[in-house]
Amino acid sequence: MEGQVSLDLASLTFLLVEDSAYMRTIIRTMLQGFGARRIVEAEDGASGLEAMDRANPDILILDWVMPILDGADMVRMIRTPNNPFAYIPIIMVTAHTERSRIVEARRLGVHELLSKPISAKALYQRVSSVILHPRDFIKTATYFGPAPREIRNRQKIWQGGSGGPGEKADVTSIG
Repeated sequence: MEGQVSLDLASLTFLLVEDSAYMRTIIRTMLQGFGARRIVEAEDGASGLEAMDRANPDILILDWVMPILDGADMVRMIRTPNNPFAYIPIIMVTAHTERSRIVEARRLGVHELLSKPISAKALYQRVSSVILHPRDFIKTATYFGPAPREIRNRQKIWQGGSGGPGEKADVTSIG
């Protein structure tokens, strides 16, 4: 990828949870092309949760629509403060990119949304983002997950003196 830092992904473990064997092959092949060597696969959310315990992944790439336990349900189970994987970066893959889906992904605590059809460039950008720009986690009465980018950016504004901490952040999108 031109003009970008080349990441060494060989030391990271990826968990790829996707019900389509075809899509798993595409994503695995792209990750291998980026240098990833440890890629664990699962075909639904239930087996994905089991694989997490075995694989201890660094990054979770997860399809939204799957049988048995879908991606949203899996994220809800992971994003609880007492889960050992509560802080794992999650890249959610979906063909449904309407605004309501994007807002729901943010509310679930997803780091990045990747729309189908997937391009190698888009996947690399999402993986790079979760590695190079880690986000603090926040816990409120209704949310546990990565701080939405708008809040993080607005805190920089607060430090600069314009605006104030009482100001409500507009957190309506993931990116």
